[in-house]
Amino acid sequence: MQARVENNKKPSTKKRMLIMIGLVLLLIVVIAGIKALTIYKMISGMKPPPPATVSTIKTVYSEWQPALTAIGSLRAARGADLALDVAGLVTKVNVQSGDEVKEGQVLLQLRDSEDVAQLHQLEAAAALAEVTFGRAKQQLAVKAISQADYDTAAADLKAKQAAVQQQQVNVAKKQLRAPFAGRVGIVTINPGAFLDSGKMIVTLQQLDPVFVDFHLPQKNLGELHVGQKVTLTLDAFGNKSFEGALSAISPKVDSDTRNVQVEARVPNPDRVLTPGMFTNASVEVGEQQRYLTLPQTAIVYNPYGETVFIVRKKSEFDKAQAALAKGNDAKGSESKTQTAPKDAGKDKDGKDKDAKDSKDKGQPQLPPDALVVQQVFVTTGATRGDQVAILKGLDEGAEIVTSGQIKLKSGSPITIDNSVQPANSANPTPQEH
Repeated sequence: MQARVENNKKPSTKKRMLIMIGLVLLLIVVIAGIKALTIYKMISGMKPPPPATVSTIKTVYSEWQPALTAIGSLRAARGADLALDVAGLVTKVNVQSGDEVKEGQVLLQLRDSEDVAQLHQLEAAAALAEVTFGRAKQQLAVKAISQADYDTAAADLKAKQAAVQQQQVNVAKKQLRAPFAGRVGIVTINPGAFLDSGKMIVTLQQLDPVFVDFHLPQKNLGELHVGQKVTLTLDAFGNKSFEGALSAISPKVDSDTRNVQVEARVPNPDRVLTPGMFTNASVEVGEQQRYLTLPQTAIVYNPYGETVFIVRKKSEFDKAQAALAKGNDAKGSESKTQTAPKDAGKDKDGKDKDAKDSKDKGQPQLPPDALVVQQVFVTTGATRGDQVAILKGLDEGAEIVTSGQIKLKSGSPITIDNSVQPANSANPTPQEH
């Protein structure tokens, strides 16, 4: 009987296990709470990140000249690689590399002594034939000779004169003359050298004016007409530009590329433009237009559209956000045919939920005059150099972030540092210039 009472006083094994599990869970909860409290205190004690440093610029209107741009190649007004159509030994070179020559000037002479001697012989024969013809003419007048003898003397004179002309051409072939005025290239031929017929001797280029050939898409054909202003820029001359006029438009469009060839005439009085040079050609089309202009670095390109960050004071930003929220609420209420409650966006005590959430998160409140950014959509237009035209979305005088947008979002505080500005040139040049 006594042994049975002692067994009833001992707790069961199941009960002891439940007590142990409960104690372990309680210990885990206490440890987790202490850890969470520690993390919360660490977060609350952390300083907020400093405002992002950005550069800014104010939007201004600029004059934009609509233009078509293309890559072209310079060509001389007249140019030729000179050669002789006969072979021979060079006896004289009358020009040096880079000389300016006149039309008809003798540049090179081949040995022609044999041809000149034969020319003199033929000239003598022609002179004798002319005397004989004169005598025959006098004799025919007095009926001293027949008409047949007179005709024979006349034909002989013409044959002798033709032989002289032919030999004069042979002698002229031994001379290389400038077909037009211009500048010769590099002369590598020296007296004593033997030249084969057709071998290129020297190049001759007329450098004023020069022509530029380039191609434009057929969709722009309706905007082109002869006389339009053309501006050339070349990497060899940095910021310097050369102006000319559209001189010709090809009457045929290339069926492979659907491009039309265009020619422009550019004065070159200083002879600095050289045939074969690569150039950027810009053809002015239409009238000038005024656009708000920004550096291209100010535009944030996204799949859903282009945006910029406008600099505002915190108070202005809050008002804009409130107005936007009010407008969205109005649109939502109209779509649902019901009126939103007056205390929407507030808690039961009538306080602003966003402000309360910020306080709950331990975030410090920005002063009303602190600078923040607002992200807005814009519609961009044409580009020129480092600049882009803004067609819609901004007003003149708005201050826009031009660099440092990576970490920004609407409402982010900023610090402005304009000591270094991104490139903002309508006609940029390579850095080496």
